[in-house]
Formats: sequence, C-alpha cells, structure tokens
Amino acid sequence: MKASAIAYKPVGLALGAVSGMAAGMAFKKAWKLIEGEGDAPDATDEDRSWKEILIAAALQGAIFAVVKAAVDRSGAVATRRMTGTWPG
Repeated sequence: MKASAIAYKPVGLALGAVSGMAAGMAFKKAWKLIEGEGDAPDATDEDRSWKEILIAAALQGAIFAVVKAAVDRSGAVATRRMTGTWPG
C-alpha cells in the first residue's frame, strides 16, 4: 500500500463524517424548499404516501452521493498536492 494511501485514511474518515453532516443539512434545506415542511417523511410514516416517501429517499440518496463524491475527490486532489502522489 502506498504511503499516500495510508496517510489519506484518517483524512478520508474525517472528511466522510463532515460530508455526511453537510449532506444532511443540504437535504433538509432541499426538502423544505420542495415541500415547505421541516421534516422529510420516514419510510414508516403512516400519514405519507408511497410517492412522497420514495421521492424523499431518492433525493436524499442523490444529495449524499454527490456530496460524498465531491468531498472524496477534493480530499484526493489535496493529498496529491501535498504529497505529489494520488491516494489509493
């Protein structure tokens, strides 16, 4: 395993935690813009329709995936700038 990959592991873990929090906040804001409500439906929310629950889940998954990819890519670029090699 390359030294840059080993050095990137703790950075990647920290970035993952930060990206999860950022994605959660972004999803809450996006849902509030779409529905005008503060809370997105849970899968077991009896008062919500299938359509609403599935749209919320799809939106949440998309936001989390985009934020994670952006943060992971940024971390890898920063690691290459600092070490001269690409992690992984």
